[in-house]
Amino acid sequence: MSLVDRLKTIGPGAMVAAAFIGPGTVTTASVTGAEFGYALVWTILFSIVATIVLQEMSARLGLVSREGLGEALRNQFDNEVAKWATIVLVVSAIGIGTAAYEAGNILGGAAGLETITGVSATWWGILMGLVAGALLYTGKYELIERVLVGLVALMAFSFLASAVLIGPDLGALALGFVPAVPEGSLFLITGLIGTTVVGYNLFLHASNVQERWAGPGDLRECRTDTVLSIVGGGVITIAILVTAAAAFPVGTEIDDVGRMAEQLRPIAGPYATLFFSIGLFAAGFTSATTAPLAGAYATAGALGWESDLSDTKFRAVWAVILTVGVSSVLLGGSPVEIIVFAQVVNGILLPIVAIFLIVAMNSDTLLGEYTNGTEQNVLGGIVTAIVVWLGIRTLLEVAGVL
Repeated sequence: MSLVDRLKTIGPGAMVAAAFIGPGTVTTASVTGAEFGYALVWTILFSIVATIVLQEMSARLGLVSREGLGEALRNQFDNEVAKWATIVLVVSAIGIGTAAYEAGNILGGAAGLETITGVSATWWGILMGLVAGALLYTGKYELIERVLVGLVALMAFSFLASAVLIGPDLGALALGFVPAVPEGSLFLITGLIGTTVVGYNLFLHASNVQERWAGPGDLRECRTDTVLSIVGGGVITIAILVTAAAAFPVGTEIDDVGRMAEQLRPIAGPYATLFFSIGLFAAGFTSATTAPLAGAYATAGALGWESDLSDTKFRAVWAVILTVGVSSVLLGGSPVEIIVFAQVVNGILLPIVAIFLIVAMNSDTLLGEYTNGTEQNVLGGIVTAIVVWLGIRTLLEVAGVL
């Protein structure tokens, strides 16, 4: 398969990349680069490998079984108590969680546009919410996919251009791929992994591959899409970290990633500022679109509803998530209590989903000849153990223990 043919397969995987490279990832990577220079680049490399392992399984599950992850979870349990406990957990963590973070997605993208135009982020936030809603309301998967793939390409160009204009130290960048844990960096290591290995992306991927491909015969294209897209997402994240590492002295604290674009102006000139701002907008808009979509897929699957983009109930779920985000923008920010709740339930859900995914990928009933091999189970087990650690850390942080 030629490079051009490989690029033509890009689609569902790019939507996953669009989802995990949101303002949260931009913020975490920027803060990491400013505080620790290039020292934690290896963390992004590890995160990408971990994400590929889990997302490939999720995509294979959806492609072969023709079930979303929410449906597979729901159908796994005969016991009604276990089934409904799982449903409540999925709907809480994914539905409410995506709604809680939606304001941050919208505000982050709007901050990029405010830097470029000088128009208030609040107005841009409202407009972004309306445009994202109109795009999802079309119910046309191909259109949604093409728009998001285009924005991911714009994001990649913008952040890479910004990094090149800043002029990174290539020697220090190369050393950054060697694992090291500087004092005080564990929190940001956890954050970089946590913003890349995202629970709701497992639900999104298992569902959107069914929109793109017919079945197991397309598994090779699906895997190519997954690997290329997620590696591309990792390169974007590294470019963001590199921009901050090259622009600021080690130890610099960044309080507002929206203002970071403006801070680049005296260091690298107006073009670096422009490219970073465009990248921030694209990151915000793509996440503001994919988060409601992932929440709708997860909720509909868990509750046994139609996972159809034109279905009324499906539309109602993403509309509620998007409305919460826009309303939070109008009220001046994200509701802290809901975000804390989302952190708690996501900290519980991600390890459970990862463990269930490993179990499901060994089910002959679901996958037949496409079950996991030994190597896939070993890799999946390692990643799952790390995800469990991340979940425990998240819960301890929320509880104030760490």
